[in-house]
Amino acid sequence: MAAKSNARADLRAAWDEMLAELARARDAIDDPQLYPPPPNDRNLAEGYRYVLGFVYGAFERAFGEDPNFPYFRRSIPPIHKSTIDNADNLYLTARIDGSGMYLLRGKAQDCRHWRAEPPAPRGRKAPQYAIFTAISAYTGDTGSLAELNPSVTANTGMLDSAKLLVDADGSFTILFAPQRPDGYVGNFIATKASVPWTKPDGTAVQLEHTAQYIVGRELFGDWEREDALELQLARVGAEGTHPRPLDPATAAAQMRHLGEIVNHQVRFWNQYYAILLETYGDMNGDGKRFMPRNDLNPPLAPSAQLGAAQATNIYSGGVYELGENEALIIEERIPVPPLYIGFNLSNLWGESFDYANYTSSLNGCQAEHDADGGLRFVIAHRDPGVPNWLDTTGQPEGFMGLRWVYSEPPSQLPTVTVQKVAFNAIRRHLPAKTRTVSPEERRNQIRIRQEHVQRRYRQY
Repeated sequence: MAAKSNARADLRAAWDEMLAELARARDAIDDPQLYPPPPNDRNLAEGYRYVLGFVYGAFERAFGEDPNFPYFRRSIPPIHKSTIDNADNLYLTARIDGSGMYLLRGKAQDCRHWRAEPPAPRGRKAPQYAIFTAISAYTGDTGSLAELNPSVTANTGMLDSAKLLVDADGSFTILFAPQRPDGYVGNFIATKASVPWTKPDGTAVQLEHTAQYIVGRELFGDWEREDALELQLARVGAEGTHPRPLDPATAAAQMRHLGEIVNHQVRFWNQYYAILLETYGDMNGDGKRFMPRNDLNPPLAPSAQLGAAQATNIYSGGVYELGENEALIIEERIPVPPLYIGFNLSNLWGESFDYANYTSSLNGCQAEHDADGGLRFVIAHRDPGVPNWLDTTGQPEGFMGLRWVYSEPPSQLPTVTVQKVAFNAIRRHLPAKTRTVSPEERRNQIRIRQEHVQRRYRQY
């Protein structure tokens, strides 16, 4: 009887501690000291949804992550958006022990485009691009921006679809291990790595990192025909075994961990947007913002300021701020064709807008290129009847995120220019032959998006 009584008390105490952590996370919605977005009605409402999204994700992480029995969970589904997520991206994460060996078996639909071959003219296709990375820590879990230091977290290995060895039927296998076994010639990603780091005093050292997670990203271009990969992950030697039944001590620890994840993640990303990205003002005293208003920073490769960025991405970002009758025209020039192009809008919590029911994102397959070789996008609060319109969903300000994927660094980076114009003057700033998009065509765009998002995130 005593054991039962202690278990009851311990579990109730853990529950209360979890709720206290969730309350601390809630404070980040409107406490100015915790760097939230401006507290207008919509931002506040979306802020509560945002925090509850982390509760949704943290429950699966706290109670479902077992490195002996790994599986890929959807780390940024539509109900739990964050990190200025890419609307084209299926984000996957699996907890591992980087000291062990893991085997990932996968299968793709027609993937000839991964080899720079013309895509199949009809039928189902693999995602436009895919990449798997082993990482030593889950970004945001400490609640402190200090974790972005290379001494704290690092990638230990990665492999993308441009280099993935795939059989004729679309199947593939990737081995994850501390080091490549002698004689092994297949797909391999290291889970341990020695990473150079220069200390603040200038001393150069090598740091040893061990992966704790496998991150998968599948980027979709043709939302009508592309399907997610089939994936099966197992720890070598643990196949056919089973985990121990849940006990009170473990459940109590998991509840405490759940609350900690939510509180730390919300606070980390608030700091990230306000301090590193300088979303609301100049924070480092250099007289400018890293994420400019109604402009975009120059395209650049991932750095500490980009946190959990995809290693093969080139990024450009900014914040739009538009009145009812204003619009932005963004022009891209891309001298070296990338494997993927994407542009999407997000609120100031870093949640991508509703990309199923609005054209709030466009990629290189969906967008129309102009005859002069340029790629132009229009951001506006209502439909201007032109191609490449990005819908703000009525949000007066939000993040703009552009991405280009290169398996190897390009010889020349893309360039972008931004022009703010009156809504009724949009066509005067576009090529003369810019066509008109009818309401029926726009509705069909939405239908395709809705069907794709249901396929990508289906629960059956």
